[in-house]
Amino acid sequence: MAYVKWTFLIVITLLVAGFLHYTLPKHVVLRLVESEVRRVQVDGNTSLFWGSSEPTDVASGNREVKFVSGVYESGRPYVMRNEDTGWQWPPYFKFDSSDVQARAADLISGTPNAIWVNVTFYGWRSQLLTIYPNVLDLKMVDGPDVRIFPWFNVIFLTLLGAFALFVRWMLRRFWRNRVDPVVSSVSEGLDDIEEGVDSAQVRFRGKWQRFRAWIAEKFN
Repeated sequence: MAYVKWTFLIVITLLVAGFLHYTLPKHVVLRLVESEVRRVQVDGNTSLFWGSSEPTDVASGNREVKFVSGVYESGRPYVMRNEDTGWQWPPYFKFDSSDVQARAADLISGTPNAIWVNVTFYGWRSQLLTIYPNVLDLKMVDGPDVRIFPWFNVIFLTLLGAFALFVRWMLRRFWRNRVDPVVSSVSEGLDDIEEGVDSAQVRFRGKWQRFRAWIAEKFN
């Protein structure tokens, strides 16, 4: 049973960690090189990783999606989508994807006069699954070595951890005050029943022994 318990806890922990890693905002410093709109297929197994508030052609399962492309200082490319989240999940309430696209176009630069941009986004980039992170905000920074401290994530995870500890404390208190007394009462009741059964068995064996002795005395 211990293996089952730990396997369950590990699976739950990985699912929660993956959900938070996908949903919480992240930062990357890039030089933007392209701002474009492509028509892509968004149905199938990866539909979960596309903006649910954007209009999609129901018949074909595709739609026009805004993309922003950039490169790291090393030259490695990084491609992102730029979609509104609207009132859907995750709750960033993003309605300004057109403004973000215009901002991205304005920040495009070449190697000689590079403009470095702090891109705030959520999601994952996977070439295998063809999924892209979603751009939330763009801000110019002084250079590619700028590091952005994730204040929001630290505060959110701290509050989430405090909430989880509070819920754990409440559950333990509820269990101690409400469940344990019931379990103890039931256990005592079962013990009383068991003692009664044992006592009845002893009395029955005694009577049976006396009955056998009486039979033996009468017929021997």
